[in-house]
Formats: sequence, structure tokens, C-alpha cells
Amino acid sequence: MDKTVKILKKPITSTIIAILCGFAVAAIVLGVTGYNPGAAFGALFSGIFGRPKYISNVIIKATPLILTALSVAFAYKVGLFNIGSEGQYIVGALAANMVGYLCNFPPILEIPLVIVVGMAAGALWGGIVGLLKAKFGIHEVLTSIMFNWIALYLSNLVVQSSTFHQPNTTATYPVNPSSYTMLLPNWKTSDAGIAALSRNKLLKEVLLKTDVNFGFLVAIAAAIFVWFLLYRSSQGYELRAVGLNRDAAEFSGISVNKNVILTMLIAGALSGLAAALTITGTNPHRISILSAFENNGFNGLSVAFIAGSSPIGCIFAGLLFGGLLYGGQSIQANIGAPSEIINIMIGTIVFFVALTKVVPALATKLEKRGMRHAK
Repeated sequence: MDKTVKILKKPITSTIIAILCGFAVAAIVLGVTGYNPGAAFGALFSGIFGRPKYISNVIIKATPLILTALSVAFAYKVGLFNIGSEGQYIVGALAANMVGYLCNFPPILEIPLVIVVGMAAGALWGGIVGLLKAKFGIHEVLTSIMFNWIALYLSNLVVQSSTFHQPNTTATYPVNPSSYTMLLPNWKTSDAGIAALSRNKLLKEVLLKTDVNFGFLVAIAAAIFVWFLLYRSSQGYELRAVGLNRDAAEFSGISVNKNVILTMLIAGALSGLAAALTITGTNPHRISILSAFENNGFNGLSVAFIAGSSPIGCIFAGLLFGGLLYGGQSIQANIGAPSEIINIMIGTIVFFVALTKVVPALATKLEKRGMRHAK
């Protein structure tokens, strides 16, 4: 009994139960609508792990999700709800695209320039929200929603401008190849590269058939940085103190306003980093006219919740979410079931993750019952 209670009280147990509940609900929906759940899940996992290029694409898809989730999770630890990650991602992509197209320096200068500009744009967008919160008390959810829409229309305005719009398309000119963060982008498409890769099936699939890039490594480094900042630095102590109790933090001499602005700057920079790495690391290396939000930031909200706002947990939750989104396409392609079933599954997982307090409460109840029987 003690061992069971101990396991139930661990945060990872609640997350695993939530994931299993998500699959169970999806199985029920599939069964009710006349599809074989076993075949559907088989197609899903085959679409994730069936070939090396599938795994590579899942990692590529997960990279921006991890970073936008870090943006949300970091702000959440300081008591802020960063629903503006979507807008910060959009302006980050916009700025990275503009600079990557206008400038054409050697890669050693071009790549850092484009990424830093993307991060700075996201930080500026988040920082304004933090400033409005700190100075005027305007709730960050309200301003974030407005800034998401401003970012969308600003992006469309720039895409349609004569300087950046590529004729006969609905998109901008792509960034210069010197901005690319893909692994060996020039060599792998050369005759020598193709000849060398053709001798190895695994490398041929991963390098030639996907936009494998350095983004995932950057996302892992960002997660470690956020974890270190929050839990191993004096600044992180101040930030978490503000998140736990603002009045107590203020009373102890911690500047709440300064930490609110700093938090939104860092959160925005993380979303901007996600956008810059997407522009430089995956085709078509440009942005298009947006008729609606692409959910790069909003999906980060779900990933952060699944991860329990843990910086390291965001890596695994991002891979899970990326796998479901990418592998979910196989359900429709292979058995004809609507891909929306994946959205239902994700929504269910997030719903049950929101009920994580139920499992520890159940464990406590079991523990008390065990103590009564022991008497």
C-alpha cells in the first residue's frame, strides 16, 4: 500500500494517467464512429516510429513546441499567464525573415544575427506586455490577446509590402541560404554528398529527406538554461518568490515590477527563438499571409500544461505533442479516420492533466484508509 501511495503522489504518475485517459477517450470515439481503434493506433505509432525520417520529422516538429512551451512555463512560474506566445512567435518569424532576406553575410555572422533579431523581436513583444502589467496593472491575458492580433496583421502587412513580397506567391522572399541552420545544407544536396549518403540508408533518409537541423539541440540547451535560471540562481529565487506570493516578495525587498518585465522579456525571447529556428531550419524559410493563427504559440500552452510547467518536462511533452501531430496524419491516410481524432486526444490529455490534483488526493485517501486498518 505504501509503495502504491508513493507512486501515485509522484507528478509523473498523474501525467501518465492523463495520457492513458486521452488514448482511452480517443479509442471510444473511434469505436463509436465505426473505426478500429487498434488499427488507428497502429497507424499512429507507425507514422511516428515506422521510418527514420518519421522520427526525424517528429523531432523537427517538436522543436518550436518545446521552446514556446518553455516560454509559457517560465512565465507561469512567476505567476504570469503568457497567452501571447503566439504573437511573440509571429513577430519573431517576421523579424528573422526580414533580416535573413536583407542581409547576406557569411554564415558565422548571418546565423547569429538572424536568430538574435528573432529573439529580440519576441522579447520586445513580450516586454511591452510585461511593462503594461508592471506599470499600469493591465492584465497580461488581455494585452496578450490584443498583441497576438496586432502581430498577425502586422505580419500580413509586411508580407504584402513591395520590398518583401515575392511576386506570384502569397509569401515573402525566403531568407538567404547563409542563414540556414540545417545540418550540412549545401554538402548533402551536392553530387558528392548524394553519392556518399546513398551508401547509408539511415543517413540518406534522415539527411536528404528531412530538414534535420540544430534546433532540437538549441531547445534542449534552452530548457536546461531555464531550469538553471529558475532553480539554481538567486535571480530564479526572486522570480519564483514573485510567482508564489507577490505581497510577501515585495515585503522582503524584491522588486515585483522589475521581475514581471524581466520575465516577459525572457518568455518573449524564447518564443522568438522558436520562430527564428523554424525560419532558418525548415523549408520554405519564409513566412506567408496568415488567414488565421497557426497555433505555434497556443500549442505551447498545451505542451507546458502536459509538462506540469517543468522546463525539462517540456522536452518530453513537446516530443509527445509533436509525435501526435505528425503521426496523426497517418490515421487519416491509412484508415480514413478523421485526423481531428488527434485533437480530441490532445484535448483530453490536457483536460486530465488539469485534474492532476485528483490523483495525489486519491493517494492521500488511500494512505489514511491504510492507517485506519493498521490500527
